[in-house]
Amino acid sequence: MIADFGRITLYVAFTVALYAIVAAYYGARRGDDRWVRSARNAIIAVCPLVALACALIITALVTGDFSIAYVSQVSSLGMPTYLKVTALWGGQAGSLLFWNLLLSLFTAAAMLTKWRQQKELMPYVIVVLGMVQLFFLFISGIVESPFVRNLTIPADGNGLNPLLRHPGMIIHPPMLYLGFVGMTIPYAFAMAALMSGQMGDNWIKTTRRWTLVAWLFLSLGLILGGRWAYDVLGWGGYWGWDPVENASLMPWLAGTAFLHSVMIQEKMRMFKMWNMFLVMLTFLLVILGTFVVRSGVISSVHAFAQSAIGPFFFGFIAFMFIFSLVWITKRRESLRTENQLVSYLSREAAFLYNNFLIIAILAVVFLFTYYPLISELFTGEKGFVGPPVYERALAPLFAALVLLMGVAPLTMWYRTSIQRLGRAVLWPAVASTVLVVVLFILGVHLWPALLGFWLVSFSAALTLWEFAKGTRARMGKGENVWTAFTTLMARNRRRYGGYWIHMGVLIMAFGIVADGLYQSETQIRLTAGESVQVGGFEMVFNSVSRFPGADDLLITQADVDLYKNGEFLRKLTPEIEFYQRSGQPMTIPSARSTITEDFYVILVNWEPTTADAATFRIFLNPLINWIWAGGIVFIIGTLIAAWPDREKAPARARKPAVVAAGD
Repeated sequence: MIADFGRITLYVAFTVALYAIVAAYYGARRGDDRWVRSARNAIIAVCPLVALACALIITALVTGDFSIAYVSQVSSLGMPTYLKVTALWGGQAGSLLFWNLLLSLFTAAAMLTKWRQQKELMPYVIVVLGMVQLFFLFISGIVESPFVRNLTIPADGNGLNPLLRHPGMIIHPPMLYLGFVGMTIPYAFAMAALMSGQMGDNWIKTTRRWTLVAWLFLSLGLILGGRWAYDVLGWGGYWGWDPVENASLMPWLAGTAFLHSVMIQEKMRMFKMWNMFLVMLTFLLVILGTFVVRSGVISSVHAFAQSAIGPFFFGFIAFMFIFSLVWITKRRESLRTENQLVSYLSREAAFLYNNFLIIAILAVVFLFTYYPLISELFTGEKGFVGPPVYERALAPLFAALVLLMGVAPLTMWYRTSIQRLGRAVLWPAVASTVLVVVLFILGVHLWPALLGFWLVSFSAALTLWEFAKGTRARMGKGENVWTAFTTLMARNRRRYGGYWIHMGVLIMAFGIVADGLYQSETQIRLTAGESVQVGGFEMVFNSVSRFPGADDLLITQADVDLYKNGEFLRKLTPEIEFYQRSGQPMTIPSARSTITEDFYVILVNWEPTTADAATFRIFLNPLINWIWAGGIVFIIGTLIAAWPDREKAPARARKPAVVAAGD
């Protein structure tokens, strides 16, 4: 009953989305608003239809309807209810249906909030969003349906993959999906501007907050994914340059470049073609990442099993690429810049350098991620690029980007004098040098670490100085420190929210440099009562116990005590969880966390002999928690920047500086 009803619901949604595309295009070409309104109602109606399909599969998961293959694959009778609900995105078919739901929600929201302001664009927005929705409905309804029946109904299901049972996985995939799907909205408005010939900045102003919100969700997804990897995968780190991690990082990088670049188009009427390219690139990277993960063409610890959806995704990517390229080419004359770069030492030039660095990072990540496919195509064998190669190739680019984050806000529009810039950076440079000298005296002697700490502290000092200047200026009007600071934030959320984002990145960078260069690791076999010294800490192994857990789970848990300078700190309990039904083990590390370091312990193996013996892998991760703290500051900054400003009177348009003869 549920399976049949679910299939019918998706088929109806597919038909309605197809009608919306045809009606919107016909209405736009004929200038008939009745058809366009009908198309709008149709594309909105897709949302409750897809929501109903999701509700049906969740009902089947919660009630244990194992006649449906997807339910038996990702759930079991012993699973808690909250895990049964989140199993909606715990497998391939369910995650694609969830993608459909989020896309339909974003589409409906865009139709309901921007209809009156953007009536000229909306028919074409419906066409573009409808095409994307139609493709994913085709995948969920026909190619990878979550409503396929089992030929033989099992008494119980396999249960959710152990790696997906961590609380972080309840939040991490929805955040990534919200970011991915959200990037479809600015792409749709950009294509609508091209299709309608409305080549002003209207589409940018309309989608600015959509882009920022989508970027926020994508950022949250990346941060939560790093935390999940640190807590669950049991390898002592948070980022391994895994293909799925990279598939999420690449659209984030393209979106970051776009958010910076559109400011130049708004202020200076420049980079119109470049911005169209960036918004297209961001969207295509979202779809390409989904294609690679779901098709299984590149191995990953995160990837779903291989399936038949790969060719369909490849075809859709090719179609959307050609579709975008045709319209960009057709409107190339309208995309020519109105101004040209006056000085290579100016704010618009700094934004351009920022874009070049981000795209260079993206290009390196793209090349290394897809190197297995490239090498197989030309040599017949899959190659592999490991984390050390990524780090060596990207370190100079990230270092330059960190430096630019601090210097760029000091530049002026049109032109900046070298003397003025030199005066502005002098004292922050001196303060950063003093900090590095102190660190050297304290024992930090690696030159990459000293350089990294200097760059981060230099940019942080410059960013803090921007806050101080603005606050001091308001205090000159008679406001106290707190009032001046909060008013400064409220009056220019976009600017100072951006500075908070920069501070979050710099705090994270400080932790990344320390952990990347000073992480220590050891693996040792201990018998009960023995101890090991690691970086000033002493770990004493007491015992190992094995006991059953919920849902056919067998838990092997070690008991160790942690001391420093003879003082007991806390008890740690690393464990191995074994899901007997599916035969899948999962390592759960245990850590003692402070602002200065994490003492991180993994139980590798237990030998239940007469004298208990166990093998442990131990990491000492310095300043690792600065990464998570910086992530919190980063998210707060994004929320400040995305928060709606008070209504302002229309600003006088900026007078063009130099009229360009061409691009």
